[in-house]
Amino acid sequence: MSKGIEKTGKKGLRTSYISTVIGISLVLFMIGMVLAGVIGLDSLQKQARENLHGDLFFQSQYNPEDIKQVAQELKSWDCFKEVVFVSPERAIDEFKGSDQNSSEILAIFEGENPLPPTINFRPVSSFVTKKGMKEIEARLNNKYGDMLAEVNYDKVALEEVNLGFKQFAFLILIVATLLIVIAVAMINNTIRLALYSKRFTIKTMQLVGATSGFIRRPFLKQAMYQGIVSGILGMAMLMTLFFALNNVLDVIEIDMKLLDVILLFASLLIIGCLLTIVSTWFALNKYLRAKLDDLY
Repeated sequence: MSKGIEKTGKKGLRTSYISTVIGISLVLFMIGMVLAGVIGLDSLQKQARENLHGDLFFQSQYNPEDIKQVAQELKSWDCFKEVVFVSPERAIDEFKGSDQNSSEILAIFEGENPLPPTINFRPVSSFVTKKGMKEIEARLNNKYGDMLAEVNYDKVALEEVNLGFKQFAFLILIVATLLIVIAVAMINNTIRLALYSKRFTIKTMQLVGATSGFIRRPFLKQAMYQGIVSGILGMAMLMTLFFALNNVLDVIEIDMKLLDVILLFASLLIIGCLLTIVSTWFALNKYLRAKLDDLY
């Protein structure tokens, strides 16, 4: 009889532990989606910023070799991701329409190429702001002011790429804040329910002289294990979702670097451990302070 009761009790504890871990894992999975969105947004913003192109136009008296030398010097500047010398021949090839070739265009201008040699550049992400582009212009004018005729880039695109991502980041921040509040409430409630079944055990240990620290220690240790296991399961579900989206939907491609995956995994582990330990601490304090009659 006693063995049957003991077996039933152990089964109940395992079921409670598993249900708690699953509940926390689902919450961490949702938090992970938001964090992945933040990481993905940062990567997407960097790509969008570094797609901004600019052109350097030079005074007519400077020949292609002089401009090519400038292009080589600009490649060493830390503000540029890419610097390309565009010869007149390459410029006219890029200028021509799909139904025209370069010889037809040259024929219009009586065999003379009207397009001057230029330098095309792409700034690094951190410089794709109003302040950053002004700094680039100032450096270029300071170094090559006599040679330059114009520094040209799309100011409207510069404004849109920064404003659009600011608005989207603000929206994600609101969603993340609401989700974290809900997550803390759900995890706290889940752990409180799990400890409710052990309230008499906690009070019995306290009545026989066990200190609060001695009582807390095994529960906090278990909470940490729950946080780690939940973080691993949450990350596994997240990677499964990413894999499914990449392989099922052709229009969606989630490209995460190894460093991003490690950062996301570490974040879920830390969040999981912190939430479970803090929630367990406060739930334990409630039962440690409670009177015996209040437990019924």
